[in-house]
Amino acid sequence: MAIDLYRSLGSSTCTAVQLVAAALDLELNLIDLNLKEGEQLKPEFVKINPQHTVPTIVDDGFALWESRAITRYLVNKYGKESTLYPADVKLRALVDQRLDFDLGTLYTRFAQFVYPQMSGSPPDEALKKKFEGALEILEALLEGNVYAVGDKLTIADLSLVANIAIFEAANISLEAYPNILKWYELVKSTAPKYEDVSEKALAHVRLMIAQLIPKQES
Repeated sequence: MAIDLYRSLGSSTCTAVQLVAAALDLELNLIDLNLKEGEQLKPEFVKINPQHTVPTIVDDGFALWESRAITRYLVNKYGKESTLYPADVKLRALVDQRLDFDLGTLYTRFAQFVYPQMSGSPPDEALKKKFEGALEILEALLEGNVYAVGDKLTIADLSLVANIAIFEAANISLEAYPNILKWYELVKSTAPKYEDVSEKALAHVRLMIAQLIPKQES
């Protein structure tokens, strides 16, 4: 039976869950919620997820949200022989660290810098420098590694790549970060069904960026 995934098209966290499911060859029943229209606030969804956030999965009656919790759950339940979430304690700790960095630093600083521009604010140079600092940390973390942790694809890569793709769609240049660029191309070419999963989401983001950010420049 397919796992229900409540998502918003263009959400990098939803894309990350889809990438992990693809890597595990899991079938998802995609349920799109229009967040602008408040569909996440409908009583039937709030009953599933009182926090009314996406992504949310329902797996045979079990509901779970927060993308990184979902990806860990999927591997723990369906990919016990997979290397996506290593059994080795130290490697798993490093995967968790990368996931925490992705959530608490990298994506947060991107959102703080870019999202105000989508509401008409001019770019904030201080926030730009903080975001660039996060990219510099990722550049350093990738030094000496093939993937985010060691030489095998993990859920850390699939979470990070979903966000890096959003950065690129938002016209963020990665040219100053050779380790990131090399890793990014590798993950795109080795993550199962990457193009199939990401194509529509990134097209949606590019359109949204093109419509909103130029408005503050005119």
